[in-house]
Amino acid sequence: MDGFIVIDKPAGMTSHDVVRAVRRGAGQKKAGHTGTLDPFATGVLPVALGEGTKAIPFLDETVKEYRAVMRLGAATDTQDCTGTVIRVGEWREITPEKVRETAPLFTGRLLQVPPMYSALKRNGVPLYRLARRGEEVARDARPVDIHELVIEEVALPDVSFRVRCSRGTYVRTLANDLGERLGCGAHLVALRRTMSGPFGIDAAVSLDRFARDGGLRGMLISPYAALSHLRDLPLTESGVAKVRRGIAPTRDDCTAPLASAAGCPERIRLSFGGSLVAVAEICGGETGRIGLLRVFNELSTLHDPELVVKSHVAELSL
Repeated sequence: MDGFIVIDKPAGMTSHDVVRAVRRGAGQKKAGHTGTLDPFATGVLPVALGEGTKAIPFLDETVKEYRAVMRLGAATDTQDCTGTVIRVGEWREITPEKVRETAPLFTGRLLQVPPMYSALKRNGVPLYRLARRGEEVARDARPVDIHELVIEEVALPDVSFRVRCSRGTYVRTLANDLGERLGCGAHLVALRRTMSGPFGIDAAVSLDRFARDGGLRGMLISPYAALSHLRDLPLTESGVAKVRRGIAPTRDDCTAPLASAAGCPERIRLSFGGSLVAVAEICGGETGRIGLLRVFNELSTLHDPELVVKSHVAELSL
């Protein structure tokens, strides 16, 4: 079984817990997730199975979307509800209008200091381990992009919002910084990921349904579909045979023109019959030369094309 299953992660489990559950349920040795969700968070967690794990480095998950609730009046050491309160502030003087006026200040390109309770490493040690020992180290601010920040409901002290942002954005840090700007502090009390690149909540299944239904038919998204942001270059049968042996194909091995932007390497899918054979890089304009980046073994066919199409159309419409 090769591809991606989108799990609607429940609160209270780590991302690795979910991967282990899927691995056991699918009877699959090779499995991995594409991006960690905090244990208290829920929502979209894509899990790669089999040959799908080879596609992870080539996914386009540069844009993610979340729905969240932050609580004004207290900042915590983890920047969410699982931590210890380190500062309190008066939120009763904050008005809904003030919240809505402040939100636009946190859109566009921002510099964000990653939280100590994160998986980022310092000298090979995750920051959260240092934080649990009571240590704090300096962290450089990193640029993140907040494409959209929409305040959906203000029921003070709670504020519900939706954010569309770049990969690497910490939504709990965004809430913390908003609270600082408002002067009262804030932390997240709920976080739900609704989109991660091509994977949307509409295609997600609960772990209970996954365990109850058994099998993966109708749930699995093919590596070919998951990499739909890459231009497709179909191969001939002889071209497939060459690529399976690690030999880069030439023009005669392809059923479409090799044309690429001159001097600009472009990543592409090499396929046969709608199935992914390899991810490659092409450059050189009309005389395009292909270099293999990753070759896939023959893939299983448990994928549901209708599920994939619906998922991608839903994401494109957001």
